[in-house]
Amino acid sequence: MSTVEKVAIVTGASQGIGAGIVRQFLAKGYRVVACSRNVATSSQLNLVEVTGDISQPEIASLVIERAKEHFGRVDTLINNAGAFLPKPFTEYTGSEFTALLQVNLGGFFHISQKAITEMLRRGSGHIVNITSSLLAEQPLKALPAALTAITKGGINTVTRSLAIEYADKGIRVNAVAPGAIRTPMHAINTHGFLATMHPMGRIGEIQEIVDAVLYLEDAAFVTGEILHVDGGANAGHW
Repeated sequence: MSTVEKVAIVTGASQGIGAGIVRQFLAKGYRVVACSRNVATSSQLNLVEVTGDISQPEIASLVIERAKEHFGRVDTLINNAGAFLPKPFTEYTGSEFTALLQVNLGGFFHISQKAITEMLRRGSGHIVNITSSLLAEQPLKALPAALTAITKGGINTVTRSLAIEYADKGIRVNAVAPGAIRTPMHAINTHGFLATMHPMGRIGEIQEIVDAVLYLEDAAFVTGEILHVDGGANAGHW
């Protein structure tokens, strides 16, 4: 199958890492379904945009339906949508707990379940989950974010679980675990502080995460991998 035939779904696609992934998949000749709560209208023939909250089952179903309706298949799913809320553990509210679980876990669960169902029909497919290195695997006292750690750490674990479950069905499941990345999520005045959390002494760039996603997409013998793109933070304390 040639690359030009492939269809990728990208969630959290309106800005930052998600928007960068969409651009690169389109440049590679993929047809893309981009989902976000706020997407700009585009006239590109190979791009279909779906506005909505991917944590809601009906939006996940709509995304899959649009992919099948416009392009006839689902080859790749990039689970990029996510929320980050740093604060002391005892200050989280019940509504914040619910909201983070809905976005970070619900946003993964509903669309992944439906995408895998389609991939099983074709006997091939690939999922890449965008998780977190600093919060899920290398927590920092200076940046308490336990609810984000619960959810992103869970995505890391389920990445390996699904990789094993579907390895013999032609479906690969991987993850990219970024450090702090220069996106609209982080105010410019926080970049200096965030840089100190990485041994390399800087924050990452969107393209560096996109490159990791593209590597995994082409790495046919790689599944169950958590690829850390975090300036060395996952290696240990420094």
